[in-house]
Amino acid sequence: VKHSGGCHCGAVRFEVWSSPDLHVFHCCSVCTKKQNHHFIVPKSRFTLLQGVDNLTTYTFQTHVAKHTFCKTCGVQSFYTPRSNPDGYVAPHCLDPGTVRSIIVETFCGEKWEESMQAHKSIKDM
Repeated sequence: VKHSGGCHCGAVRFEVWSSPDLHVFHCCSVCTKKQNHHFIVPKSRFTLLQGVDNLTTYTFQTHVAKHTFCKTCGVQSFYTPRSNPDGYVAPHCLDPGTVRSIIVETFCGEKWEESMQAHKSIKDM
């Protein structure tokens, strides 16, 4: 299905094609502080509709993950994860009506390398 979403103020809007049943990951230190969960989709299934000029990016440690957020309201409606640098995530900012179910799985981002070796499905998303 086509899911739509965006930030709180509406400056940033996107579309993403995915199953109505989401597989979501609870992850690392910065994401725990933001209460962020990860819903990974390939870049080819993500379209930023508006707001590219209203985005800013935060990185840390390896600087592979791009924590992108709205300059106006501060909401991170999507970002590029370290585990899948050609993918995007956005479960908390999807508009209501297209999600049927959500399965949440834990991924220990504080022990990232060890977790990636142990975790098989996240690499294939």
